[in-house]
Amino acid sequence: MTRKPDEVSSSLMQPLETLPVFYPLAGKRVVVIGDGEGAAWKVDLAAATGAQVDVFARDPCEKLREIASDRDNVVIYERAAAPADFEGATLAFGATFDDAEAEAARKAADAAGVALNLADRPAMSDFIMGAIVNRSPLVIGVSTGGASPVFAQAVRGRIESLVPATFSAWAKAAQEWRPQVLSSGLDFLARRDFWRRFTRLAFRDIERAPTQTDRDALLAEARAAGDDAVRGRVTLVGAGPGDPELMTLKGLRALAGADVVLFDDLVPASILDFARREATRINVGKRGYAPSVRQEEITTLLVELARAGKNVVRLKGGDPLIFGRANEEIAALREAGFAIEIVPGVTAACAGAAALGASLTSRETARRVQFITAHTKDGEFPEDFDWSALADRRATTAVYMGNRTLPALSRRLLEEGMAHDTPAFVIERASTAEERVIRGTISDLPAKVAQERLTGPVMVLIGWALIEN
Repeated sequence: MTRKPDEVSSSLMQPLETLPVFYPLAGKRVVVIGDGEGAAWKVDLAAATGAQVDVFARDPCEKLREIASDRDNVVIYERAAAPADFEGATLAFGATFDDAEAEAARKAADAAGVALNLADRPAMSDFIMGAIVNRSPLVIGVSTGGASPVFAQAVRGRIESLVPATFSAWAKAAQEWRPQVLSSGLDFLARRDFWRRFTRLAFRDIERAPTQTDRDALLAEARAAGDDAVRGRVTLVGAGPGDPELMTLKGLRALAGADVVLFDDLVPASILDFARREATRINVGKRGYAPSVRQEEITTLLVELARAGKNVVRLKGGDPLIFGRANEEIAALREAGFAIEIVPGVTAACAGAAALGASLTSRETARRVQFITAHTKDGEFPEDFDWSALADRRATTAVYMGNRTLPALSRRLLEEGMAHDTPAFVIERASTAEERVIRGTISDLPAKVAQERLTGPVMVLIGWALIEN
């Protein structure tokens, strides 16, 4: 049974509590109202952007005076703000406990047509300030729409741990190098290739700052690639067993930069959401005993897209190199003259073992792990296994796509001498919220599975190491 590749449109944006906007303020005027340290934080933040900051504070705190003395773009007026003070301002901030002062600022901002943020008064504010990760010119904002600033700060902390301070140097380099890249003579595709190479280098050499030598080398690489007739690239990415958090960071970065994503049925929508909204998504799923896209069509499509200059991600469930027919795709792309990058993923056998809380190996009982597929490309039960190896008590066996052929596999293993009480497990939808485990032995597991309705991908694990504590 075959089907054609299906292009899938990206879903509409889910509701947004607020629209994140990054506002350049250098050389523009910002008004701040308030005496205390809350106002001081707003002043420091606005001044850091290069804005001219006018502060209206009847009794400025020491922190405000300190900031004004350290920054030549901050002026303090020791009086209440008047409506005329809002004229010509780009933005206004208020941090005051005085309700009358807040109301007056709201009216004055409305009259002057200036967007106003009043600290701890979301109903009176035109915009909300979120938590900030500052790796300028890389700036990341986090907002809960004012619902929980503490939660936003916690998320910011997690992001800061993932985005090292050295990223500031890479972002500055991108800013400084962009005019040179634009005037380099490289066409659009080659320039985009330059920035892909730049990004890969930044994540690879995350702890150092970039150099002019890096820039020259990247330009030379992009120019050399641009001189080839072939421009596109294909990255083979393992999506993991289902839980989006089990996808690798490298895989996520590849997905985020793709022009086209060819994905299998087993890849959940939550992982596809990491792709750019502009990326084309094409379902090329192959399912056992169900209508599937022919492998020849997939490899032909990969080559055609690469020839069209596209950055293609071939997204496969689990690890792409384990029973994913990756060898056929790799061979076709190499024959067509394309290099292919491979990003491994967490394979289903590991996710299944994690679901059991067990190790696949043991120094005492299992020094070997063997991965097998329980049906041939024609859907038949394989007869050409090394059955003595599969029946070996000292090995753990992971069986992919083994649901329908489990009775035949169990019968043959018992015939080959496997002990009737050998532990065996079926794990459905490993690593996901719908994960389910059926426990038994190699002799009784088929009967137990026959009583259940299994609809998701299944992993069968067999071996004594799986019950060691």
